[in-house]
Amino acid sequence: MYNYLIKIEYDGTNYVGWQSQKNGKSVQQSIETALKKIFKIKIKIIGAGRTDKGVHALSQFAHFKIKNKVENKKKFLDSVNFFLKNKMISILDITKKNENFHARYDAKLRTYEYLIINRLGTLSINQNKAWHVKKKIDLKLMKKGALILKGTHDFSTFRASSCSAKTPIKKIRKIKISKNKDFIRIKITSKSFLQNQVRSIVGSLKYLSTHKWSLVDFKNAFQSKKRDNCAPPAPAQGLYLSNIEY
Repeated sequence: MYNYLIKIEYDGTNYVGWQSQKNGKSVQQSIETALKKIFKIKIKIIGAGRTDKGVHALSQFAHFKIKNKVENKKKFLDSVNFFLKNKMISILDITKKNENFHARYDAKLRTYEYLIINRLGTLSINQNKAWHVKKKIDLKLMKKGALILKGTHDFSTFRASSCSAKTPIKKIRKIKISKNKDFIRIKITSKSFLQNQVRSIVGSLKYLSTHKWSLVDFKNAFQSKKRDNCAPPAPAQGLYLSNIEY
């Protein structure tokens, strides 16, 4: 058996999420359908992370095992992307891995990026690609709040009630906030994340940076470890899975 890792980019707007579900089309299902057309057998792919409905990916990874050897990378990429055309999914690369490699369990770090467009005018080109925030954002205050989150903490406040993780303890390795004109990007790196963690963090940082909360309010909400004290999570369309390190 050959074990292959594929790198994937997708627009999650019209999908129920990464994972195959009965209630609508998923990214995983769309890729598996394309692979079946190429290899003429049913193939199951295992993703490095699960993105929710409406969330995008610049660099998602998944592995699959197959008896056939992929002899020609260009031919494979041309073929799979032909079957994925008009689906807003692109396979960017394929590499052969050892038999025991696992896209999810072997990932060392994951980075999510959240895009906020801070202006009065409505979104046109970036509709469904960012969170439109009209109220002026205090970037310095947002960065002060972000610093509180760096390191190992109990992130229960930023954890969805449906989260199945064994522990709310996570370590944020990096959190970087940058601004270019109206575009504010929040990049967060960790080995793994709780369900809705990034969107909950961004929603709370927005409360802080628009002066709905003080820095003390933000800190108290975080340290309370109570989901009820979290600000409304940021909408899905601004979130991107931007990098996975192995």
